[in-house]
Amino acid sequence: MRHKGLKNTTAADRAQARFLTLTVDDRHLAAGQEGGQLELLPFLIDALHISRTAAKSLLTHRLVYVDNRIETLHNTPLRKGNVVKISREKNRKEFSSRWLEIIYEDAYLIVVHKQNGLLSIATDPKRNERTAYSILSEYVKKSNRQARIFIVHRLDRETSGLMVFAKDERTKFTLQDHWHEIVRDRRYVAVIEGRIDPPQGCIASWLKDNKVYITYSSPTDNGGNYSVTHYRTLQVGTKYSLIELKLETGRKNQIRVHMQDKHTPVAGDLKYGSGNNPIGRLALHAYRLDFVHPVTGEMMRFSLPIPTAFKDLVKDKTETPAPNAQK
Repeated sequence: MRHKGLKNTTAADRAQARFLTLTVDDRHLAAGQEGGQLELLPFLIDALHISRTAAKSLLTHRLVYVDNRIETLHNTPLRKGNVVKISREKNRKEFSSRWLEIIYEDAYLIVVHKQNGLLSIATDPKRNERTAYSILSEYVKKSNRQARIFIVHRLDRETSGLMVFAKDERTKFTLQDHWHEIVRDRRYVAVIEGRIDPPQGCIASWLKDNKVYITYSSPTDNGGNYSVTHYRTLQVGTKYSLIELKLETGRKNQIRVHMQDKHTPVAGDLKYGSGNNPIGRLALHAYRLDFVHPVTGEMMRFSLPIPTAFKDLVKDKTETPAPNAQK
């Protein structure tokens, strides 16, 4: 089944026309710097036949993407096959926030890296609280007072990582109504207390909120939502383990409750854990998101580094996972 957003070829053509797309090939590499190392700034100068000043301006105004990620550094290394896009937008405003980093933006959506400690959207409209939604709303209105932003999915306040916002209602509903068809890969990393047994597997249960909004899990149908989490161990330390998680369903607090079910709570989870908070935050991070663009049909792939604090918790690695836990 093709979702309705992909049928609108006129909209797709308009979206594609907003970018000049170039692919790094052998010719570009041959014209690069010594040793075959090609950097982004000289690539733009050569490929676009523009001055060094003009190329720097494109980077400064966040109009250049390498493999769907905004790049602003002059010396970003390029390799064969990299796709470089130059946005044709002229009135994009500067964006700066300690809470959010814009990874990708076009006429239809924005992909951001949300820091832990920031709500996705306000839970109480009476409270004037900074959220990812409010920060992005202010940003888009700088270019157009009538512009709006629409939330597509959420991350817990304590969880960091990748989020998608839509710039119009049609894109929002296309993403939400066809989420499981559009999203091809969505993964998290977490540091858990102890080690999970077996090192790779699947957790399935029914999740339901009680009267005080605490999510609890049941192995049998309790009237809640059936929830499935796949996991695999990446690294084992003496006190903590680093694991990767893929959600077959995306329920509220799903990962945190399922880790509690396995008696290996997420480190720093004061709500569903032991109260141990070794790095001053919940050790849960949405680090990968691949999806089909709801208008252009292009495959969009985004990834973030695993936070250094996560790695430091398990740096006293004593053993590697069992062979069947490897990809």
